[in-house]
Amino acid sequence: MILNTLLVIVAVVALLVVLLVIIVVLRPADFRITRRTTIAAPAPAVFPHVNDLSKWRAWSPWEKIDPDLKRTYEGPAAGQGASYAWAGNSKVGEGRMTITDSRPSDFVRLRLEFIKPFQATNTAEFTFEPDGKGTLVTWSMSGCNSFTGKLFSLVMNMDKLIGTDFEKGLASLKAIAEGKG
Repeated sequence: MILNTLLVIVAVVALLVVLLVIIVVLRPADFRITRRTTIAAPAPAVFPHVNDLSKWRAWSPWEKIDPDLKRTYEGPAAGQGASYAWAGNSKVGEGRMTITDSRPSDFVRLRLEFIKPFQATNTAEFTFEPDGKGTLVTWSMSGCNSFTGKLFSLVMNMDKLIGTDFEKGLASLKAIAEGKG
């Protein structure tokens, strides 16, 4: 009788694990997170704060999390080919971003390579569009989740988690570009 009960428990647990795996596998892998803000400054005044990776220290939400963050810069000072690598605490992790496309006052695309705490490669984009007397800045990140990423997204709302950081970063960028930061 105990053996039968144990077998039923093992069978139920195995069935639940198989069901969870099926649910995770069937989840969409592609994702896109986007946030926008209007900055009361022309695009030529906003663009350099994104296109020059050394200027991210002033507005990036992740820069303030680890005061001992190690940074290295390679390539040109700004624009296509500029690269920034970081290594920090467990909240910031380790990775590299490289500008792969840059059109003055219009568009910046970056390749994001995360190494720790998890490995992933994503694309981030910034667009700068005229909006009245200001600039509509859109920050987005897209990529393809691995099995682990899809599993994690079952319990965490990644759009909200990352989107909140984008909102903080855009608010800091706005304050700096408007001369208030």
